[in-house]
Amino acid sequence: MRTRFYYLMEIQYLGFRYHGWQKQPNVITVQEMITKTLNWVLPDTASKVLASGRTDAKVSVNQTYIEIFTDKEIEDLDFFFEDFNTNLPADVKALSVVPTTPEFNIIQSDKVKEYHYYFAFGEKFHPYCAAFMCNILQDLDIEIMQKAARLFEGKKDFYSYTFRPNPETKTNGEVLSCELTENTELTASFFPEKSYLVKVKGIGFKRNQIRLMMGMLFELGQGLKTWEEFLETLDGANKVKLSYNAPASGLQLHDVELIGK
Repeated sequence: MRTRFYYLMEIQYLGFRYHGWQKQPNVITVQEMITKTLNWVLPDTASKVLASGRTDAKVSVNQTYIEIFTDKEIEDLDFFFEDFNTNLPADVKALSVVPTTPEFNIIQSDKVKEYHYYFAFGEKFHPYCAAFMCNILQDLDIEIMQKAARLFEGKKDFYSYTFRPNPETKTNGEVLSCELTENTELTASFFPEKSYLVKVKGIGFKRNQIRLMMGMLFELGQGLKTWEEFLETLDGANKVKLSYNAPASGLQLHDVELIGK
């Protein structure tokens, strides 16, 4: 019988130069960097890694979990952790690592996720900002966007906020909180004088859900969508299909809570 050892690791990364989490041919991904580093620091050990969820190209992560599987026990976990971090690229960092059990399933375990979306508007910002926030050159009605953001809260059929749903796609989910505020959390000397942040916390997010939500807020803020059109999207039975995915570089997976871990 095959022996396996299981480890739960917290990581964070800047996603701007990566083509998302999942390993793909001919592009650089975070999973590829993690796997290469594992093979380097554990050269005589067969290993693989699974994530608690995938991120799209250019999406950053402040805190999330991955599960590492090995065919040999890591005897000195502190040394492994330090060696692993030393050999990771500068834009990927391990935050912690602990052993876990075969019964734990990182994909099927219940999770509460909090996403942050950063943006500024009105004039072109410093190019350095591009890795951290979205730039909308047109004026935005922040007040109506704040009002709309709150209406995403609750258990809903998020059909309109699911990327290319098919008849088998499960589109129900729950947004525990959603608010738009001025950004005071992420700062830098080159950031514009004023920027904004949308915080979304929930369970069962759909593919591209946050970016589609932000796309609607941006269109609403620019007057490209009416309030009535927005309200129609909140009922999945209306089958409204949205096409505006807000840019990925403004999106950050802020943290993941594994329920019952």
